[in-house]
Amino acid sequence: MFKRPAPFLLAAIVALLASTMHSNPARAANTAPAIDAFNTMFATVHDYTYKLHSHEVQGSNSQNRVYIYSFMKPHYAKTLIESGDGAGSGGVWTGGSQVSGHQGGFLSGIHLKVDLHDRRAVSLRGYTLPEGLLQNEVQTYADIPGKLTEVAGGVVNGVPTERLELTVGDPATNSGITRQIMYLSQATKWPVREIMFIGDQVVLDQSVSDIKVNPGLTENDFPF
Repeated sequence: MFKRPAPFLLAAIVALLASTMHSNPARAANTAPAIDAFNTMFATVHDYTYKLHSHEVQGSNSQNRVYIYSFMKPHYAKTLIESGDGAGSGGVWTGGSQVSGHQGGFLSGIHLKVDLHDRRAVSLRGYTLPEGLLQNEVQTYADIPGKLTEVAGGVVNGVPTERLELTVGDPATNSGITRQIMYLSQATKWPVREIMFIGDQVVLDQSVSDIKVNPGLTENDFPF
């Protein structure tokens, strides 16, 4: 016959069960002073615009573009490819799973609504329009499991910076990216430059310029 456990053993079993039940909670986010400083600053922002100078590599292919981005809380985003591959093309996202976009040149007057991940709506490496928003890029350093460190980043693009470096725990869940680095302005807290690696190869190198904070955008600036 099964014997009733002694009180001290019963207490140990209860403690073990409690520890097992809580051993797999939602993973705590990575933390760093630069991320906290950015989030504090961003809480005061209603809308912003900026230019993103981007170099991407996928296999033997590469893509160079300059994007003009606009964003308004809570979820309005617009981009236009100012130069490079696909110049003149653009898209608008207002939340949800679709993008309203147009191609450049003589097709610029034709607008189509396509899936957010449609090949016509993403960059060479498959990044979507909302993934290019600065707050979403910063958030990846908090969300992606791995080892996060922060040190003084020196002067980058003429700006004194803080440097975040994330060594990715499982690259297979991060498009193969093994390491990513972001430089944020010590003064404004906005991102200045980001570099991503697969092993020793740079597969993304992008810089931010011409940030304008709270320029007064409205929903009319995001025609969908």
